Amino acid sequence: MEGLVALCAARLLQQEKEIKSLNAEIDQLKNRVCLETSPNLEHLREENLKLKYRLNILRKSLQAERSRPTKNMININSRLQEVFGCAIKAAYPDLENPPLLVTPSQQPKFGDYQCNSAMGICQMLKAKEQKVNPREIAENITKHIPNNEYIEKTEIAGPGFINIHLRKDFVSEQLSNLLVNGVHLPALGENKKVIVDFSSPNIAKEMHVGHLRSTIIGESMSRLFEFAGYDVLRINHVGDWGTQFGMLIAHLQDKFPDYLTVSPPIGDLQAFYKESKKRFDTEEEFKKRAYQCVVLLQSKSPDIIKAWKLICDVSRQGFVQVDDGRKIVFVPGCSIPLTIVKSDGGYTYDTSDLAAIKQRLFEEKADMIIYVVDSGQALHFQAIFAAAQMIGWYDPKVTRVFHAGFGVVLGEDKKKFKTRSGETVRLVDLLEEGLKRSMDKLKEKERDKVLTAEELQAAQTSVAYGCIKYADLSHNRLNDYIFSFDKMLDDRGNTAAYLLYAFTRIRSIARLANIDEEMLQKAARETKIILDHEKEWKLGRCILRFPEILQKILDDLFLHTLCDYIYELATTFTEFYDSCYCVEKDRQTGKVLKVNMWRMLLCEAVAAVMSKGFDILGIKPVQRM
Repeated sequence: MEGLVALCAARLLQQEKEIKSLNAEIDQLKNRVCLETSPNLEHLREENLKLKYRLNILRKSLQAERSRPTKNMININSRLQEVFGCAIKAAYPDLENPPLLVTPSQQPKFGDYQCNSAMGICQMLKAKEQKVNPREIAENITKHIPNNEYIEKTEIAGPGFINIHLRKDFVSEQLSNLLVNGVHLPALGENKKVIVDFSSPNIAKEMHVGHLRSTIIGESMSRLFEFAGYDVLRINHVGDWGTQFGMLIAHLQDKFPDYLTVSPPIGDLQAFYKESKKRFDTEEEFKKRAYQCVVLLQSKSPDIIKAWKLICDVSRQGFVQVDDGRKIVFVPGCSIPLTIVKSDGGYTYDTSDLAAIKQRLFEEKADMIIYVVDSGQALHFQAIFAAAQMIGWYDPKVTRVFHAGFGVVLGEDKKKFKTRSGETVRLVDLLEEGLKRSMDKLKEKERDKVLTAEELQAAQTSVAYGCIKYADLSHNRLNDYIFSFDKMLDDRGNTAAYLLYAFTRIRSIARLANIDEEMLQKAARETKIILDHEKEWKLGRCILRFPEILQKILDDLFLHTLCDYIYELATTFTEFYDSCYCVEKDRQTGKVLKVNMWRMLLCEAVAAVMSKGFDILGIKPVQRM
């Protein structure tokens, strides 16, 4: 529905541009005695009226659809942008693409969100020689805000900032919805496929610390896209092309048995490949022969090598040039060409990555491809993507192909992370060291005296692996970061250790008050969440920002934003818990005197969102720590 509205609005905007252009032409003809109306103009006006009618119907349908109860959390920032987008369009209908800036407020005195579009609109009007004060523009925008369920009031501050105050009953209802139905997003990626290429270990070698960042970042991105409703295909690209050639050669032998003497008329290699793949999947005997062809290819059997070269010849495009025995492709905007075949007949990463992107676009039919590879490969991927576009394999306006680069892991000496003897750190050794240090930390806090052996082991694993993952993900992926177990295991500040302890403490509040899950669910359905205290209000708004945080990460793929948000949520909860009694007890006996159930529900909402955040980051909290 939203897509149809956007498409219709875009068509309407284009038509209005054309009408303005034609009107301008007519104005230039004012010296003529008899002015004839352009038939094209009349046709456009008729179409324009129809489009406006259809757009209005679609918008009403969208509004009706949104007014129906939903089990999903809503993106409040996105909804406010729609409201102010409509207001700006109504206030300034002649402006093309006016700025739309709605952000959360940094201070409570400036409301809950701010619309900062007035200053940008002022600049646009000045360019049209219209002198208007930004504050007047802000006032005009607020007059055109349509009826909605989100906004309590607006205020204009400073030169033209519009402070937005949310309705408390709206926030309360959204929190109740979260508690009753769980933490869910709308299916943003419904019927869309995303491929995430990450980790990519060398199958002939052991994994080491260099694989750490790609594996952690790539897996978390995959979890995020899955939560948003995408069909996710995780790929570890190890360059295994043998089976595909084995299939093609076996099929070539069957279809063109005289290929050694007569050049086979293969016009469409894509169709030829699909035929061979179908046989490989359905004919057991053919599959065996395909594998035999791989063995013969690798042993350089002359007949099989001839077949292989024939297939390679078919696959080559006119973009290939020969340079000193090499076969290369020059890509626009790149100073160094891609090497498709080396002078000795061998292949390069350029070859395999071009083959991989083609397979992912045409066979996997990906809507999005993300390469989680270190930033040192940025120019390589820039060339690969540019070549794929030049050949016509994909349109960046339709398919998103993105290199999510990252920095390197440094030791505490700020040099590339190595062992004391200067060797690469094995990943298994790193993880075992993490487990040892995690147990030492737990024993230092005397958790071994209160936890069972099973609980202690679960806490050890949770803290060790959680701290290693979080330390990576909490840094901007483009930056290098220093690997330090001491900092990772510190239970103060923005660390997994602090957040895991905080999460366990939040989960224990209801248990210590003898409130079970059934009682909480009943309260979620029947108890209104009160947000009168400033700390209740701050916490409630923070909880509901979760969908807009995830949308930002889906757009820019910076996962540290989620880590920052979870830390902000935990510290905001601490402020709330210190100021607002959830459970009131007798100071002498410890007996529970009163339970403020709406505050208990806020605790549960925080825990639910933190739990989903941990899940996306690949962190597994335990019940007791």
